[in-house]
Amino acid sequence: MGDIVNKVAQSGIITIDLGEYYPAGKRQEIDLKDQLWQGMAIREKDFREFIKEEDWSKYQDSHVAVHCSVDAIVPTWAFMLVAAALADYAKNTHFGNIESLESHLWTESLRSVEPQNFVDARVVIKGCSDKYVSPSAFMILSSKLKPVVRSLMYGEPCSTVPIYKKSIRK
Repeated sequence: MGDIVNKVAQSGIITIDLGEYYPAGKRQEIDLKDQLWQGMAIREKDFREFIKEEDWSKYQDSHVAVHCSVDAIVPTWAFMLVAAALADYAKNTHFGNIESLESHLWTESLRSVEPQNFVDARVVIKGCSDKYVSPSAFMILSSKLKPVVRSLMYGEPCSTVPIYKKSIRK
């Protein structure tokens, strides 16, 4: 009997675990629909009272998504007032819902990935992680790596789903 050979280790495949890029921090959402007058519009006097009375410290060190989930008249200044109120507490504020916040956070986190480090590499983007990975993260990284890699796969090195393979022209 011969020695057991780990062909996956010898394959030269680079595995990327997106969990290592997880944008840390609590996520919270502010939906301005709760501040609408008659469910239709923001009234400045009432809204300023809300800004004054709200306990903004509950957003301490959080990533905060701010939006209005219903079709209503929400002037730009309302979002500006919320951002100003959050400035001393939140890690950052984002215009949009929690899903768009998550996509934004992943975009920022994956800026650190240098495509030139993967030129002509065989890359597997790990499918499972110990942290939640948004589908947007997989899309962002795929778009970033596709122009430079030899092949791009999803899953684990021992069982992958091919995503892209560079064609070799003669």
